[in-house]
Amino acid sequence: MANYKEIVTKAVIGKGKKTFISNHSVSPSINPNTILGCWVINHNFSGTKSESNVLVNGSYDVNIWYSSLNNTKTEVITDTVNYSENISVKMLDENYEGTGEIIVRSLKQPTCIKAEVVDGKIDYTIEKELAVEVVGDTKIKVGVNDIDDEWDDDTIDNSVTSDNLEKEISENINDNFL
Repeated sequence: MANYKEIVTKAVIGKGKKTFISNHSVSPSINPNTILGCWVINHNFSGTKSESNVLVNGSYDVNIWYSSLNNTKTEVITDTVNYSENISVKMLDENYEGTGEIIVRSLKQPTCIKAEVVDGKIDYTIEKELAVEVVGDTKIKVGVNDIDDEWDDDTIDNSVTSDNLEKEISENINDNFL
């Protein structure tokens, strides 16, 4: 006869993800001619829950390599970008009322998808994708069998030893399987 038991466990109770594209501008002290490269490093972030959203606060450094002085010299300028992004969360457990633990993941690290010189400034575009999970206590119901009614000591085979088991396995392995 199957009975049901309730188990309280930690589980993912809400999820969300979003892609963000942001435009920025930086004015180097030496006028740029050509963009030679752009890379993003030091991405840090954390999230807090607010109603049906998670607010992700973070920052990253953008390093832009460019030529100057009629393409005879090169320079690197660093721009630190701080951001605050809202991600909608679909709650999987509608009855959950706590704040839970917030887990934020970067599905796509911030990447420079465009950089160009415009009127002595460098305009650049960054793309990133973030995912959030809300982890909290939830209840699950599981069907259990009453062991006392079905337990039979005769079903345990004590004659199996590790030597017998290894011998049986080695005899049944097909070497030509792959």
